[in-house]
Amino acid sequence: MKSFLRRFTCSCALLATFAIPVYSQNSSTPPPEAPVVREDSGRVVVGVMVSLLGAGAEIAVRATHHTNVRAGFNMIDYSRTFNKDGVAYNGQLNFRTLEAHYDIFPWARSFHVSPGVLVYAANPITATTTVPGNQSFTLGGVTYYSDPTTPVTGNGKITFNQAAPMATFGWGNLVSRKPNKHFTVPVELGAAFQGSPKATLALAGNVCNSPGVNCVSTSDPTVQSNVVAEQNKINNSMSFFKVYPIISAGVGYKF
Repeated sequence: MKSFLRRFTCSCALLATFAIPVYSQNSSTPPPEAPVVREDSGRVVVGVMVSLLGAGAEIAVRATHHTNVRAGFNMIDYSRTFNKDGVAYNGQLNFRTLEAHYDIFPWARSFHVSPGVLVYAANPITATTTVPGNQSFTLGGVTYYSDPTTPVTGNGKITFNQAAPMATFGWGNLVSRKPNKHFTVPVELGAAFQGSPKATLALAGNVCNSPGVNCVSTSDPTVQSNVVAEQNKINNSMSFFKVYPIISAGVGYKF
């Protein structure tokens, strides 16, 4: 009997050694704390970008876990001289555009597709000209000469539909879902479907059928009909421009 009691006592001691501790409400030792899961709280991003629409800035706000709402402004200024049917034009490119996008991240990663809209805030392309006296040029296929007494002057502009739908895709989430990640570098490709450009040409002064002979004002109905024909010719030559390519890259900072 004594031998049995000794073996029972040793077995209980061994079990006590390997027993899992149990915490009671009265225990002085607190249970281990659960790991803290940090959630990303940043929802607003401002950024700068460069694209074929010029240099610009944008702001993005997280809408859902898979979507952002984004808006931006672009501007570009560029000047050059070009010749069209014997007339030298001083051209000016003045892009002032606003854009808005709804970014969709199908797999909640960096790849996204972004339907949107592009709005022109100013006349994109303007031009001015002065035709020296006795210089020949054509309007709608008809040859004229600038009157040396009252030379031909003119201005023109090329406009697009004021608002155009856009479709882009790219990589990089401006509003990163990763905690403590503030900087992002998004890249986008796509197009704006702005419609065919429309040229407007306004001339002043006198035109002649030959140098200094049979000169009439550019307001003459026959001359004006040739001005309209010249506008149509310009429009046809720019019909390919109805789809404007979008290539952009930028840097964003999340607050």
